[in-house]
Amino acid sequence: MTTTSSTFRIGGDLEVGRLGFGAMHLSTEPADARETAIAVARRAVELGVTLIDTAYMYGGGANEELLAEALYPYADGLLVTTKIGLERSEASGEWELDGRPEALRTQVDRALRRLRVERIELLQLHRIDPATPLADQVGALRDLRDEGKVGRIGLSEVTVDELDRARKVVDIASVQNRYNLLDREHEPVLDACAAAGIAFLPWRTVAWGTSGDRAEIAAIAAELDATPTQVALAWLLAHSPAILPIPGTARLSHLEENIAAAELRLSPGQRARLDAL
Repeated sequence: MTTTSSTFRIGGDLEVGRLGFGAMHLSTEPADARETAIAVARRAVELGVTLIDTAYMYGGGANEELLAEALYPYADGLLVTTKIGLERSEASGEWELDGRPEALRTQVDRALRRLRVERIELLQLHRIDPATPLADQVGALRDLRDEGKVGRIGLSEVTVDELDRARKVVDIASVQNRYNLLDREHEPVLDACAAAGIAFLPWRTVAWGTSGDRAEIAAIAAELDATPTQVALAWLLAHSPAILPIPGTARLSHLEENIAAAELRLSPGQRARLDAL
């Protein structure tokens, strides 16, 4: 059986469990949905999750406020990471990229208040804004780090070239790109992260492809007395020690199913079958 480390040190020093939780699906309203969302967030921590991912875009900060309501004061060792770099247009109401240094600074100050912290230990740029030089965007985050408002800096949805350029300006601790068993477009980015000791946080951790692919995953799930979702998460954890999956859900039953995937072990033969999909 394949064994993998259950923890990762983000930025070389901030240790978290490799299987995290994405808070995007937690509803902030109506009241009964909010109560369920708070229960899910608290249960995640009870189950040992030490990495929770949110973003300003998730409800315009409402998701950050929900997590603070559910979890503050935060347990020792719990990392709540958030993302900035998008703003809602007053004219259209749509979310648009905004990587101007002054906008990023304002968003960080607001996130600090919503999360009730003095420093965001891991702050990620949600998307690179093509209208603003990359060096200006990550340079602004570097300045915020130097001021003590940010501990470590991450990027999201970047190429290998963008990652390399950003690292010339500031240390990058994490990358959050779309990636799963059946969608490996960003494998080169994962490889670059693994080589540099950068945490790779895949979003959309489970996405099913053709019926044949699903059948193979279902067959392995049956062999392990597990669910296809658990197999997909176990494959991510086994595929690279730099991968920190952050599956999200609004249901307690799904949360517990996801967390249990950390204990699932794939045999070399099963991993080879999944690798071949």
